[in-house]
Amino acid sequence: MSDETVNSGEVAPEKDEARHAMKMAKKKTAREKIMATKTDKKGLIIVHTGKGKGKSTAGFGMIFRHIAHGMPCAVVQFIKGAMHTGERDLIEKHFGDLCQFYTLGEGFTWETQDRARDVAMAEKAWEKAKELIRDERNSMVLLDEINIALRYDYIDVAEVVRFLKEEKPHMTHVVLTGRNAKEDLIEIADLVTEMELVKHPFRSGIKAQKGVEF
Repeated sequence: MSDETVNSGEVAPEKDEARHAMKMAKKKTAREKIMATKTDKKGLIIVHTGKGKGKSTAGFGMIFRHIAHGMPCAVVQFIKGAMHTGERDLIEKHFGDLCQFYTLGEGFTWETQDRARDVAMAEKAWEKAKELIRDERNSMVLLDEINIALRYDYIDVAEVVRFLKEEKPHMTHVVLTGRNAKEDLIEIADLVTEMELVKHPFRSGIKAQKGVEF
């Protein structure tokens, strides 16, 4: 019988541990070689899109990371109306010195039922977004639900792409959320995540709930 086996033929625990340690050591070495080649830094264009829940949540997660590191940042909400959300209340109450927060939408287009008004509000939000992005003191700017405004052509996607390519400061991160991201935007992005919908409680008759959706 091999000294690597016990009565049942299983590998002895100490041998199994040694093999695992050797395997992990090889992975660590390979990982370190890869990481050694990653030396560049730049402000990223980040897109969270898709039909699944979590796009804005992911964007706010990065905003809170910036806040935790003491890095100035900003949020512009394009579609969501004046209803208070947990993120907005927390930031405005406790972190207003680090994060500027602007809610410049009035709800979804089926709520306002006034396209001209929706376009005007989206354009106002975009002007504020450009102002905040140009300000190099902001390390990150979250453009929440801008993809919805782009989808309905409230804002010209070509203008957004041009601005991000030509005027965004090199080290500023810009996060754009909302389903149905335009292909032109996806093409210039550095990081794109598509949230896939598998199940959603709304389909079972459960409405949006505090602490989960807002």
